[in-house]
Amino acid sequence: MTTNIDSPVFVSGDVARRVFAWPDAIEALRASYRLPESAGATPPRSVATVGKAWLRTLPAIPPTGRYFGAKLMGTGVQGVASGIDYVIVLFDRQTSQIAAFLDAASITAFRTAATSALALDMLAPKAPARLAVLGSGLEATHHARAFASVRPLTEVVVFSPTPERRRAFAASLAKDLGVAVRDADSAEAAVGGADIVLAAARAQGEVPILFGSWLKPTATIVSIGSTIPQQREIDASVVARSDIIVCDSLEEVLSETGDMIAAKAAGIDFRSKAFSLNELASGGRRACVEAAGMRLFKSVGGGLQDVVVAEVILARALETGLATPLPIQFEHKR
Repeated sequence: MTTNIDSPVFVSGDVARRVFAWPDAIEALRASYRLPESAGATPPRSVATVGKAWLRTLPAIPPTGRYFGAKLMGTGVQGVASGIDYVIVLFDRQTSQIAAFLDAASITAFRTAATSALALDMLAPKAPARLAVLGSGLEATHHARAFASVRPLTEVVVFSPTPERRRAFAASLAKDLGVAVRDADSAEAAVGGADIVLAAARAQGEVPILFGSWLKPTATIVSIGSTIPQQREIDASVVARSDIIVCDSLEEVLSETGDMIAAKAAGIDFRSKAFSLNELASGGRRACVEAAGMRLFKSVGGGLQDVVVAEVILARALETGLATPLPIQFEHKR
């Protein structure tokens, strides 16, 4: 038996950017991560591949909120590289109906930075901080702004390989945040003395861009660039020096990222000091955090983050009348 359902809505990338607010996203993620993880609620990402074509799916049923769903992204249809489209599909728990489609290109960067800011808020001392940023792309841009929403920044120092790009990035950041921002001639110079270090710029050739000897003993590091076995971002010495390692997806970070694979090959025992963001948010590791000197957060991203942040954006788009009703109906099978 099938019945027609109400039409879903579409939220464009432009609307997502217009309605997004860091505090809303961070607090929604905090509420979700602080609850116990349910077995099967956030399965590992799946990837279908044929030649140059691939399709990745990240499903999740968060413990909070009205919606559940999945993010899909793909490229290289029929073997032709054609860029990447991202879409999040949200289902309504109350009706089991498809409620919305959201352009997820911007949401992906928003959710990554908001999750990092949540981790930072629970890891870093609650005091004004000097931030070092390695990178000048979209992720670096969003992370710096997300960090500024949870910590007062005394100075931001930026390094990326292209002088023109890092100077433009520094100027934009200074204008938006109203803090002193300068660029540095090397990653080491940028990192020296920093309280918070963001690694968001994998180097060409997949060689590490951040080394443990550069870091102050009480630094908090956020690393987002090594998400699969072939990618490198931080040196094994950063893993060795970190007193605690927090992961948004524990097993995926520890077993399937190039940085941690390299650290294991170097003989570093990191599992004994690693735990999940869920454990951190639920309060079970407070003593570990308080006793730690150097703290590391490593992220690979996940469907939970996508769905939680998408719900925040959808709610705001509906409130402001910016969501677009779609002239379609699905048959609801019973």
